[in-house]
Amino acid sequence: MRQMILTGFLQAQNCSVLASTWRHPEGRTDFLSADYYQHIARVLEAGKFHLAFFDDRLAMPDMLGGDHAHTVAHGIRCVKLDPIVVLMTMAMATSRLGLGATYSTTYYEPFHVARLFQTLDHMSGGRAAWNIVTSVNDGEAMNMGHEEHLAHDLRYDRADEFMEVVLGHWDAWEDGAILMDKAAGRFADPAKIHRLDHRGAFFRSRGPFTVPRTPQGHPVLIQAGASGRGREFAARWGEVLFVAQDSIPAARKAYAEMKAATTALGRDPEKLSIGRLTYPVAAASKAEAEDKMAVIEAGYDEVDGLSLLSEAMNFDFAKRGLDEAFSDADIAAMTGIQAMRNRVLEAVGPNPTPRDFLRVTGRGRPHNALVGGPKEIADVLEEWFAARACDGFVIAASAIPGTYEDFVTHVVPELQKRGLFHQEYEGPTLRENLGLARPERGWWK
Repeated sequence: MRQMILTGFLQAQNCSVLASTWRHPEGRTDFLSADYYQHIARVLEAGKFHLAFFDDRLAMPDMLGGDHAHTVAHGIRCVKLDPIVVLMTMAMATSRLGLGATYSTTYYEPFHVARLFQTLDHMSGGRAAWNIVTSVNDGEAMNMGHEEHLAHDLRYDRADEFMEVVLGHWDAWEDGAILMDKAAGRFADPAKIHRLDHRGAFFRSRGPFTVPRTPQGHPVLIQAGASGRGREFAARWGEVLFVAQDSIPAARKAYAEMKAATTALGRDPEKLSIGRLTYPVAAASKAEAEDKMAVIEAGYDEVDGLSLLSEAMNFDFAKRGLDEAFSDADIAAMTGIQAMRNRVLEAVGPNPTPRDFLRVTGRGRPHNALVGGPKEIADVLEEWFAARACDGFVIAASAIPGTYEDFVTHVVPELQKRGLFHQEYEGPTLRENLGLARPERGWWK
């Protein structure tokens, strides 16, 4: 029977996609401690979540007004720990939970990323996943030694070659390459370890790679590209995809198109998991959940949404008044997340206002939150899942650690009772728990 895949959506600082989470009266504030992240990891593993995943940026969201003062004063994702190091602390507290992190193909070298995630995969016993991003704004570029961010499609061209280099290195060691034959004095078989010798338009990388093949072959590949070029990239490389459609009809259409695109590339569409970003506010009853939602909404500040929109669009939203229409030139200059921009244009028209962006995207708020008791939330999740609008859900938090604790306490048992979610993990590796086969060397060629 088909069952849901559940992912916990985290960010290094307050672990939430919402800037206001740190202001929640019941929220933990010790986000610079290992115990903070280990507690979340234990909660997610107790709820049999498949994956804990860190989104990341390489800069503060300080584009609004060109000043970081508001970012720091309001606590808008101004602390960003390195997610790999954080995941290692979470790995030490768990044994089955998958561990995913974002790393950019635009600002790192392929060999470095390949070694980092392959090492995490070994140290976690085969539970690592890499969220492949091309980054979104000029702030990241300037932090990494560049004047401005690369053009959208050029970033994906570079990312395609980046993937070829990373996977080429991950394929360098064959299974059985390590001999550990002490009597003969042979550590490994040279015939089973290969140099890459890659020379392309963007990268050169020789090898041989320095980290052997892992228990799950190589880390699971996560993608969230939603623009035309992004979907093409996701269809080629992604094994787990994250999406954010607002309606079942739109999501079903996008789901079918993505599955068809993977089929056209010779990949098994049933081995591609598509998870929808979801904001649950769960409690024992709907009335109690509504009370929780009121507290969450009270913590919202408009500057949160405008700052996060500026970050995502790579455009300063302070250039226009809240109800002043953006010009055609403004829209063209929004070079960040194209799918988000296009969603607003489709809903409003060619010249939306900053307020329109806030309304349509819900940036800075729990967008289209599911507020209810176990039955109400499970009913909605089941409707989406049964409609083949997604294969599971990416659970975003509005209160830390309360959102995860409430979901595991109230919603997970209801999903399990309905046979929609597994009772136990299938095995020790993330691939086993996602129903993915151990990849053959060269599968991507």
